[in-house]
Amino acid sequence: MLVLASASPARRRLLQQAAIPHRVQVSGVDEGAITAADPSELVRLLAQAKAQAVVDTLEPGAGQNVLGCDSLLVFAGEVFGKPADPREATRRWQRMAGGWGELHTGHCLLKPAGAGVGTRLPQAGAIQLETVTTRVQFAALTTSEIEAYVATGEPLQCAGGFALEGMGGQMVERIEGCFSNVIGLSLPLLRRWLAA
Repeated sequence: MLVLASASPARRRLLQQAAIPHRVQVSGVDEGAITAADPSELVRLLAQAKAQAVVDTLEPGAGQNVLGCDSLLVFAGEVFGKPADPREATRRWQRMAGGWGELHTGHCLLKPAGAGVGTRLPQAGAIQLETVTTRVQFAALTTSEIEAYVATGEPLQCAGGFALEGMGGQMVERIEGCFSNVIGLSLPLLRRWLAA
C-alpha cells in the first residue's frame, strides 16, 4: 500500500480515481525551513523531506512505499505558492490573467524495504526523485470574474491560487504537459515508478 505524505485532498482524490490503494500520513515538515534558488529543485527537496519524515515514523519491516509531493507555480519569474489572503490572490490573478505559467510538482517515492523508526534512506530501499513541469495558459479575465473567483475561497487553498479540478478549471485556457500534475501529482510518473 502507498503512504501519501500529504494533507492535499486533491492528491487523495487523484489516487482514489486511479484506484491506487493508499493511506494518508501528513508529514508535518516545516516547509519554510527548506530553501533553494531554483523552483524545480525546491519542490523536489520539499517532496523528499515530506516522504522522509513519514518514513522515519514507520515500524520496522513495514515495507510501504511513501510518496511525498509539493507544487508551486512560477509566473513571469516569480514563485507563487498559496496566496496568504484574498487581496494577494486578487493581485496575482490580475497579473496572471491571459498569461502563461509553469506548474512544478516535486515527487519523491521512497521504497524503504525493512526500514524502521529513525532509519534514513535504508540501503535495502530505493528512492525515486523527479520534478514534473506543466505549462498553463490562464484565461483573459475581467475584474469582476477575478473577484468572484477569489470570493469562493478556492484560490487560497491551492499552489498558484487556482484549482484545475475545481472552479478554477474554467480560468485555464490551455495546458501543455501532464494534466494531473497541475492538480497535485503526475499519475503517469507514479504509474511508471510503481510498475518498476
